[in-house]
Amino acid sequence: MRHQRVMKKFGRSAEHRKMLMRSLVTNLILAESIKTTLPKAKQARKDAEKMVTIAKKGTLAARRLASSRLTEPAAVQKLFAEIAPAMKDRKGGYTRIVKLGTRKGDAAEMCVLAWVTAGEAAPAVKAEEPAKEVK
Repeated sequence: MRHQRVMKKFGRSAEHRKMLMRSLVTNLILAESIKTTLPKAKQARKDAEKMVTIAKKGTLAARRLASSRLTEPAAVQKLFAEIAPAMKDRKGGYTRIVKLGTRKGDAAEMCVLAWVTAGEAAPAVKAEEPAKEVK
């Protein structure tokens, strides 16, 4: 039985799933927002919020732990220098998920995973509008 098992398997092996989440979190840190499927974003959100909590400590041990969980040293630097100080007053909820609708090819639910910054409104996502007719 799967009692209290919260991680989705995504139809991948454990190693592949671990690298997928590492890659998503690293790219979220570097690019500040990523477009992905909803289940992947929900799992990556958990990992990203844990990384910010670690980075808010600011110790050498925290930096080493973060560098062991991320794939690029530039992501560790940005996490400790920019993201963690911006989130110092928040107690959680460092990310937001904005749903975009379904993907055309396989109807997977797509979304944008982005950082929440103080005083910033939700990112405006425009739906594609049909072209207006010219008379």
